[in-house]
Amino acid sequence: MKSDSLILPRKMNKFHIQSPFKPSGDQPKAIKRLSLGLRENKKHQVLLGVTGSGKTFTIAKVIEEVQRPTLVIAHNKTLAAQLYAEFTEFFPENAVEYFVSYYDYYQPEAYVPQTDTYIEKETSVNEDIDRLRHRATKSLFDRRDVIVVASVSCIYGLGSPESYYKMHLFIERGQRIERNDILEKLVEIQYSRNDIGFQRGTFRVRGDIIEIFPAYEDSPIRVELFGDEVEKIVKLDPVRIKPKEEIKEISIHPNSHYVTSMERMKITQQEILKEMEERIDWFKSQNKFLESQRLYQRTMFDLEMIKEMGFCQGIENYSRFVDGRKPGEPPYTLLEYFPEDALFIIDESHVTIPQIGGMYWGDRARKTTLVEYGFRLPSALDNRPLNFEEFEERITQAIYVSATPGPYEFKKSENDVIEQIVRPTGLTDPEIVVKPVASQVDDLLDEIRKYAEKKERVLVTTLT
Repeated sequence: MKSDSLILPRKMNKFHIQSPFKPSGDQPKAIKRLSLGLRENKKHQVLLGVTGSGKTFTIAKVIEEVQRPTLVIAHNKTLAAQLYAEFTEFFPENAVEYFVSYYDYYQPEAYVPQTDTYIEKETSVNEDIDRLRHRATKSLFDRRDVIVVASVSCIYGLGSPESYYKMHLFIERGQRIERNDILEKLVEIQYSRNDIGFQRGTFRVRGDIIEIFPAYEDSPIRVELFGDEVEKIVKLDPVRIKPKEEIKEISIHPNSHYVTSMERMKITQQEILKEMEERIDWFKSQNKFLESQRLYQRTMFDLEMIKEMGFCQGIENYSRFVDGRKPGEPPYTLLEYFPEDALFIIDESHVTIPQIGGMYWGDRARKTTLVEYGFRLPSALDNRPLNFEEFEERITQAIYVSATPGPYEFKKSENDVIEQIVRPTGLTDPEIVVKPVASQVDDLLDEIRKYAEKKERVLVTTLT
């Protein structure tokens, strides 16, 4: 379900580039053709641009021209960070967001039957990246002038956008609301009370003053009540916790993308229990008593945590039940948080497209083993990335950007390729000389001596 169906009151700010540079070289022609293609509802276009031809600036001008929310997908975090920095510089007044995997370290849960080795899931979460992920989804609900730069992790399950939006807490000055109602709602959307260690995803209370640290902000919020009326809402300095700016209203979005109502969570527990009982019966019918006992212990522990806390470690493995999906249905991903008219930019498409295609099968092979040996319920298989066909179904209009587009891009665009060969600077590629391998070391020494005599430095790049 696209977020359009929620009928959101998004702000209608315009995309506006702030740059001293003007399009030159092949850029004006490329910008015009790409923008025209989007207006003519071409679903797939290819921008073939040599290195240094200013492809990112061209795409930025196209976004400014068509004024549509945009998802830029890169094939790794490093490239995504570079693009994020460039788009932030081009669009300082608009919402440019960063959405990549928030793990600094990630060891997935796995089981190796050959050696009977179970590998526990180990992770180290980067709090700053987690904040940026939350800020990205919040921006998509609040406004239309949004560019999200993401890695291929954007095709992994994220939780229902409908539940995420409906669970938010809205507070405005003059609003009548009981103090306890605010506290109960904060707990429901997975904020925890901590009167000592104040950090993202927590809140603290002193009398009629409630201080909240939203998951997507780097500054906390103070809500001052007078009886059952909101008297003041203030942004605080994150270090000194002193008032910085008074605001009229605030929307507090959940501390987790896997959030749902208490009613839905009760149904989730019943469905987990039902599937566990069916799976245990199947294991026993196959004389797999070890697997049966293992599954019972692990699942009952998770159910107890969900009952007491509202969530458990690894709750994403039960996301099919939390979201209310049917077996085999694709998960909700970042793509569902975009409106229907979103524009997709696939950067370095010759690498990114094959990577997207390979994510599903690697994930499924690992989880199938966990299910077969009783470490997970079969529903865990539905906590997965999109397969390639599902990804294609969600693409409204796409521009593939590459210096060397692959066969897929040519086929989809029907060989209608927009070239950007002439650089804005007018510089040409340096001359490349290919020499035989046989005498490469001697030749390298000769070249180094030439420059050493001139007191110049030499940089040698090599493969180990």
